[in-house]
Amino acid sequence: MSGPDVRDADVSGPGEGASSRPLPVPLPIVVLISGQGSNLQAILDAIAAGHLPAEVRAVISNRPGAYGLERARRAGVPAEVVNHRAFPDREAFDRALMAAIDRHRPALVVLAGFMRILTPAFVRHYRGRLLNIHPSLLPAYRGLDTHRRVLEAGEARHGVSVHFVSEELDGGPIVARRWVPVLPGDTPERLQERVHRAEHRLYPEVIRWFAEGRLRLEQAPEGERVLLDGRPLPQPPPAEPGLDEEDPGEARCAGP
Repeated sequence: MSGPDVRDADVSGPGEGASSRPLPVPLPIVVLISGQGSNLQAILDAIAAGHLPAEVRAVISNRPGAYGLERARRAGVPAEVVNHRAFPDREAFDRALMAAIDRHRPALVVLAGFMRILTPAFVRHYRGRLLNIHPSLLPAYRGLDTHRRVLEAGEARHGVSVHFVSEELDGGPIVARRWVPVLPGDTPERLQERVHRAEHRLYPEVIRWFAEGRLRLEQAPEGERVLLDGRPLPQPPPAEPGLDEEDPGEARCAGP
C-alpha cells in the first residue's frame, strides 16, 4: 500500500519541529553537500534497498564541482548549485540557500559534508528538522581535522556523531554516536576511511528514526532535548560500536 502523495504536503514552515504534524511517507528530504557525497550515496542506497522510507527531493551544493552532484544525477535526483562565492556575505548566501531548499518543501534537511558555517537565521528556520553528521565522538573534537587531532592525542577510540544543528558549531543536541578503534600504525587517511564506514551505517539509520516519527527535538524548560521513542536521550548518548566485530573497519567507500 502506498503512502500519501508527499508533493502536496505542507512541511516547509520555518522553525517547525519534527512532531508538529504527521510526517509524510516517504519523508521528503533535501541533502546539502560540498564534496564527494559518500554519505549522500549511503542515503540513496538505503532508499533504493527499501531500508529508508524517504525521498531525496534535491541535492544542493555550494561548490559547482562537487562530485556528489554527479551521484545525485545518476540516481535521478535534481542536482543544484548555490555558489557561496556569488554572494557578498554569509547572510545573503543563506537566504538564497533557504529559498532553494524551500522550493522542494522538505520535512528534513540533511547536512552531508556541507562545509559552511550556517547563520542563526538559517538554523532557526529549520529548527528541529536539520541534521548534521560529524566525524568525532562529540562533544570532543569539534571543528575540522578531527582524524589527525585524535591520532596526535593518542586516543584509543574515534568515531562519528549525528546531531540536530544549533547555532553553536557542532554543538547541537546529539542523537547518536558510534565509535571505531584507533589501530596501531593508523594514518589520518586510514582512520578517516574507518570512520566513513561507520558514518555510512549510522546516518541512514538516524534519518529512518526521523521518518518513522520516532525522533524529534523538543523545547523543554532546561533547553532543547532529543526524544527517541518518546524518551529523552542523555547528553551525550552512550557511544556504541560502529563496526561489526569481525570487520575491523577498513572502509571500501572513501570520501567525505
